[in-house]
Amino acid sequence: MSLERTTIFFSVGEPSGDLHAANLMRAIRQRRPDIEFVGYGGPKMEAAGCQLHTDLTALAVMWFLRVLLNIHKFALLVSKADRYFRHQRPDAVVLVDYPGFNWWIARRAKAHGIPVFYYTPPQIWAWASWRIKKMRRFVDHILCSLPFEETWFNEQGCRATFVGHPFFDEVREHPLHVEFLAQQPKKTGPVVLILPGSRTQEVTQNLKMQLHAAAIILSRFPETRFVLGAFRPKQAQLARDLVAASGLPIEIFVRRTPELMSIADCCLAVSGSVSLELLYWARPTVVCYRISPLAMRVQKYFRRVKYITLVNLLNARELFPEDLTPYDPHQPDAERVLFPEYLTCHDRAQQMADHVMGWLANPAEYAERVAQLQELRARVGAGGASAQGAEYIVRHLESRPAAIPRPHFLPSREPERLSQVRGLRPRGMVAGSRT
Repeated sequence: MSLERTTIFFSVGEPSGDLHAANLMRAIRQRRPDIEFVGYGGPKMEAAGCQLHTDLTALAVMWFLRVLLNIHKFALLVSKADRYFRHQRPDAVVLVDYPGFNWWIARRAKAHGIPVFYYTPPQIWAWASWRIKKMRRFVDHILCSLPFEETWFNEQGCRATFVGHPFFDEVREHPLHVEFLAQQPKKTGPVVLILPGSRTQEVTQNLKMQLHAAAIILSRFPETRFVLGAFRPKQAQLARDLVAASGLPIEIFVRRTPELMSIADCCLAVSGSVSLELLYWARPTVVCYRISPLAMRVQKYFRRVKYITLVNLLNARELFPEDLTPYDPHQPDAERVLFPEYLTCHDRAQQMADHVMGWLANPAEYAERVAQLQELRARVGAGGASAQGAEYIVRHLESRPAAIPRPHFLPSREPERLSQVRGLRPRGMVAGSRT
């Protein structure tokens, strides 16, 4: 690897991944200021110095139909990346979550003999364990964000190491907006935060149920103040329309989630990595994720873990229990489920409201839940993911022998035969080989 010009290609499709990748870039630059970053990502990566080819976070979609409707856009981006790998040949490719698209990026990188690092890998141990074959074939290094992932991936024949979850770094380093907090009214009653998700489709699917739960809570605790944290202005406007239709007194703020968490007592949240941020603040939370009846039936065949919330998985006695039925507040080990969760195709507003009203009505129960969250945070929230991930990537890049570029007019397997004749071994010329 040449020290004169080292380039890392990033592929990031989620808003949270955009933040993780930006922090990883800054940590890499602290160790190697000469490294250049290019690729697909979002505005935070661009602010960190990445030459952004496309804002991929604008295409963050889920579920098969929505992906299918955008398939032509993804295919074009894969083709564009393939041309870049062929003609510019970056020294490494770093993927952050977003597995559906990133598998194709990994495949093309390996076809050109470029090492692939997966930072905060997809949770295939929970939903799609058959994808481990792709991970083994196309990914050289997995930088795990959860403690149990390192063991699981290594047992499946991958090269994995635990570096920590970047969310814990981000919440520590993110300065709260002092002026915004100073403008908040002094507490006269409990504050309940509503987090409807970072994707527009999540807001559409879940916010009505959250508003229904808020109405139930407000009928019993009329002094409650409800605040809503929106990720984007577009989602804030959607929330305003739904809140106006509900008639509920809910204040809506954009990009003020950490500040709202700091003043909240409880939270109604959509499932996602935001649960780790709520763990950091030790805020008792009810999690929901509403999907279609068809998706509810389909997920039963793919889900391999009982819980959908990272906080609950981190606190579970067993990662892969025999009983995979969704959470029930009356199950034997319900006390270990720190964030009651509802993966559902029905309206679970009453159950969600019952949990929040139980915390608001019983200070001892509330204090016990806060203490449980603080204990888990002490065990798993040490931080340091960005620094450890950067150290790992730089170390492996610097220890890697220089590449012998493949002539553009030769088929991918020809250099391997030439190397056997000349006593040379170009790195990773066959798709799927490991470096």
